[in-house]
Formats: sequence, structure tokens, C-alpha cells
Amino acid sequence: MFLSREFLSFLIVGGINTVSNVIFSTIYSLFIPNTTLAFFPGYITSNVVSYLLNSKLTFKERLGFVKFIKFFISYIPNFIIQTIIVWLFDNFIHGPSVIAYAIAAIIGVPVTFVFMKIFTFKKND
Repeated sequence: MFLSREFLSFLIVGGINTVSNVIFSTIYSLFIPNTTLAFFPGYITSNVVSYLLNSKLTFKERLGFVKFIKFFISYIPNFIIQTIIVWLFDNFIHGPSVIAYAIAAIIGVPVTFVFMKIFTFKKND
């Protein structure tokens, strides 16, 4: 599963998602002074972009409302992991928020891929 074209494409889209997550979260942090709270809308915004790219490029499937909802559900474990990392970084390390967002975005890629492949973009939908 991890040695496939889909996973490679997922990693590329994930890289784009990581960059957009960092950018969006950083932009939101200009208006929301709490790093952890600014992460939430940044995460949601970047995942909309990720859904579009994963649907078209990685899994080559049509867009749909049910798949969109399943996509966000499949990202719940990743969201929990990333939120904890941002919170820990913000409350204990006290480094730049952009670093917290970047580290958080890198964690959880294989778990998210499995959830997406099995739950969101399974071929027998």
C-alpha cells in the first residue's frame, strides 16, 4: 500500500497541504493571537484544498458531498495528533508558530493515507 503510485501522489499532495496549512494557519494567526486557535481554521482551509487535489490527482475520483464528509472524518485522527503537537509546542516550547504548524503537519501521514484509502476513496463506493 505504501509502495504505490497513490501513496507517492498522496505524499506530494500532502506536501502541498503541509505548505498551505502552514501558510493559512500563519495568516489566521495574524488575526487570532492564540497559536492553537489559529491552527483550526488553517487546518480546515488547507484540507479543502487537499480534498480537491486528492480527489482529482491521487485517487482520480469525482468530487461528491458524501466523499467530502468522509474525507474530513478520515482526517480526525490526524487533526487530533496535530492539535496536540501545536498545543504542546505553543504551551511548553514557546517557539515560532510557523515551526509548530510545520512539525504538526508532517506527523500522521501514513495513518491519514490508510483512513482515506479504506474509508473515503475505497473503490467499491
